[in-house]
Amino acid sequence: MSNQCTDDDIVVEEIPVFLSKNLQENLYLFQYPTKTQISNFDNSNVINCCVKPLNQEVKVDFALNTESNFYDRFKGEKFALASDGKTQAKGERPTYKRGIMDKQAFISTRSLDDVDKYVVGIFSDKELHLTPLANILQLRPSLSHFDKEDKRIKAEEKALNDEDDEEELQQVTVKFAKAGVGNKKLKTKEKQGYANFIKRSNEESWCETYWHPRKSPTAELERQKLFATNQQLNLALELDSHKYVRKLLPDDGKDQGIDAVLPPKVISKARLKSMSLVDQLKVVLKDARMLTFEDIFSILQECNDSSISSEKVLRALPQVGVLIHGNWVPQSDIIYPADMLSNSNGVSSELMIRARDYVLFRFSRVKYLYRRQVITATQLPPDEAAEVLHSVARLNSEKKWELLLTPNKEFEQRYPELLQRQEMVWRATEQTYNEMDFEKSPKRSRKRSIRESRLQPAQSPQRESS
Repeated sequence: MSNQCTDDDIVVEEIPVFLSKNLQENLYLFQYPTKTQISNFDNSNVINCCVKPLNQEVKVDFALNTESNFYDRFKGEKFALASDGKTQAKGERPTYKRGIMDKQAFISTRSLDDVDKYVVGIFSDKELHLTPLANILQLRPSLSHFDKEDKRIKAEEKALNDEDDEEELQQVTVKFAKAGVGNKKLKTKEKQGYANFIKRSNEESWCETYWHPRKSPTAELERQKLFATNQQLNLALELDSHKYVRKLLPDDGKDQGIDAVLPPKVISKARLKSMSLVDQLKVVLKDARMLTFEDIFSILQECNDSSISSEKVLRALPQVGVLIHGNWVPQSDIIYPADMLSNSNGVSSELMIRARDYVLFRFSRVKYLYRRQVITATQLPPDEAAEVLHSVARLNSEKKWELLLTPNKEFEQRYPELLQRQEMVWRATEQTYNEMDFEKSPKRSRKRSIRESRLQPAQSPQRESS
């Protein structure tokens, strides 16, 4: 009977599962127990957001629609007056600056003590990507304005009462605890107690942060980190037994041992075949500087199994490459690894990466660049500026730098989602690069002509006589 049930229970579909660790220590799940699926904060405006990193607390101020027909303006002004009073003490910030309750604060509490077994999953392209959670927080409305009102009333009553009542003497019993195991357990319980938690929370001040809306470019970039970047680690499970053994024990061939006689920066085809897909893309893009997708795909078909799909390559390309006018170039941190210095003047890799990213952004907006423009904006020496330009461009007959390949409109029309994703990256960093041009651009001043300098002294006595 059991064998019959096993035969009937066929596999309908196999879904690969990947583990992403890009947001492992920074991914928090917010829960709103007082909200429903209809009444939620999807389209709400956030006025302020604060966090306590050590205690992992969050406070979010959501704006209230004071112009709504369902908003009681009289009650809103009454709550603001009761909370802040008519005058504020020196150095005290009012809760409601406009004199009306125009926001509602939500403060987080921990939902679970142990969240190691909880993950967030995203299903895309028939693949499931899982990311471990750092914590799960429940946000509930905060009624701190009532507490502030009580404290203010008590302070006013104490100020009006000039006569201080003498404190009554009370008998105090002193106990001495013995040092031992029981004392250590008591201290451990005190550390885990609610009173100690409140004390630690009050000692840590709030840090103001910036809230990115869910449809903003920055939020979309962070959402892309939910996808695993090292999918090649699980590729061995997709191979059959024969191919798996060949991957572990490659056949003896004429390419074996060729790496010993090759230059350090040259990689043999046999070694390239043994690499993962992402590492192969790094090597190919770094050596070629700029390639079309058709060229990349044809090279990978020679290095890998010819049955490799274009969708798989397109998923891996954004991890190591940058799409610019339909062609692919390597990311700057691949060209300039960490702790590397330039050959000419010893410029650090951070400055070289920043300069190359600036060049890529400018080429995404204009057709030509000048080396003097790059030197002025990036403050790099001339040799390093030329090196950065050589990584993606060439000098034409008009002494202008242009991209190595012409724009590939066909690829942009075929994959508009990749083009849109890259454009979101440019928009997120556009202000930084525009500030580089604005701050470093030389200010032009009009020189006074010789004729004006001669006429000015002659005209001054006439003005005085008049």
